[in-house]
Amino acid sequence: MLNFSIFLVLITIVSFLLVVVIMVQNPKSGGLSSSIGGSQMMGGVQKTTDFLDKSTWTLAAILVALILLSSISFSSIGGNESFIDESAVPAAQAPAAKPAGEAAPVAQPATTPAPATQPQQ
Repeated sequence: MLNFSIFLVLITIVSFLLVVVIMVQNPKSGGLSSSIGGSQMMGGVQKTTDFLDKSTWTLAAILVALILLSSISFSSIGGNESFIDESAVPAAQAPAAKPAGEAAPVAQPATTPAPATQPQQ
């Protein structure tokens, strides 16, 4: 379970950083932002844009690598184990098969007793 906690924390941190880096970036020309608000590119921010672009791809690659490593480590550690506790679910039992010589019981029609009559006086 320690591996699970380490991978969970690392994936969460990288995901949060990736969201922050994406939100900080200025929108590039084109797309919905250019038709709504126009171009917002200012001069002198090229190096910042390059850094944010490279950090986005780096964080995305790290995130994919962490997910793949966690998947590989869980499959090699677990073996035949399952994360689902199947002991809590009762097994469904099929009805017992009847021998070939026995016939299924025939349903008897329900009979209703005649209504009680009172003696005439």
